[in-house]
Amino acid sequence: MRVLSGIQPTGRFHWGNYFGAIKQYIDLQDNEQAFYFIADLHALTTIRDAKRLRQNSQEAAIDLLALGLDPKRATLFRQSDVPEVTSLTWILMTITQMSLLEKCHAYKDKKAKGIAADAGLFTYPVLMAADILLYDSDLVPVGQDQIQHVEVTRDLAQRFNTLFGETLTLPESRVLDTSAKVPGIDGEKMSKSYKNVIEIFETPKKQRKKVMSIKTDSATLEDPKDPDNCAVFALYKLFADETQQAELAKRYRAGGMGYGDAKQSVHDAALEYFGEARERREQLAADTDTLNDILAEGARQAREKGKEVLDRVQAACGLGSTYISK
Repeated sequence: MRVLSGIQPTGRFHWGNYFGAIKQYIDLQDNEQAFYFIADLHALTTIRDAKRLRQNSQEAAIDLLALGLDPKRATLFRQSDVPEVTSLTWILMTITQMSLLEKCHAYKDKKAKGIAADAGLFTYPVLMAADILLYDSDLVPVGQDQIQHVEVTRDLAQRFNTLFGETLTLPESRVLDTSAKVPGIDGEKMSKSYKNVIEIFETPKKQRKKVMSIKTDSATLEDPKDPDNCAVFALYKLFADETQQAELAKRYRAGGMGYGDAKQSVHDAALEYFGEARERREQLAADTDTLNDILAEGARQAREKGKEVLDRVQAACGLGSTYISK
């Protein structure tokens, strides 16, 4: 089974990114073949600063490797280092109906809000389809809100196959497990848009400051507290084993413990959980030659597979001098 996953370099990863997606992506790297890419072409729809985009892309690659992505078991590359994806995008654009794109969430949401949408956002699903189809992907792990993109990909692949013969692999989606609740410091879902995130690799001092600011109710130190309705305890569960969770829950219900103690437990548990990843990150950040080698080798492997698929697509629809009949 060939797995593909991409992540946009729109900023530093936070706890919600990790438990909601990244951890599950990395757990799939032991499949027959796994491709992971930094979606810098997609990021151009929101980032218009060259230095920031390059920096974000580098930081994203370092973070993924530090968090456990193994270049010996998976292929990691920058999307823009594989030009075959833009060639396939154009071919798919020629068979994509406008009505299909008009139904896609990102475009509809902006239009409903009266926000001008550029062509990049409008055709975003086609580039995403090319990302998936270029590597004969069998499985694409996605969040519930991204299932539509895989459905669009399947529609375009089926349309191409109907027009030009069986050429493209139809992928299946795997919906990510969202049972792990990751509240932000305000108690709402952790999200950059809410400005309530705790970044994975923030300094311990900054992390502690954010953790200690997590919103709680007005219960006093002596009052019994409900761990099942507490953002602090929800975060603690991400890092602690069942025994540790039971012990802290008991202290919640017994009273005599302030939220400050619980928050300190979250901070300590998070530091321990990501401790090895922090060390790996420091090493990678200090060795850009190794990072560049990993990304270059990843791009080479991705281009090798991408060229195979693009050649097949071009042959099917009559493009490329290699296929001129004699």
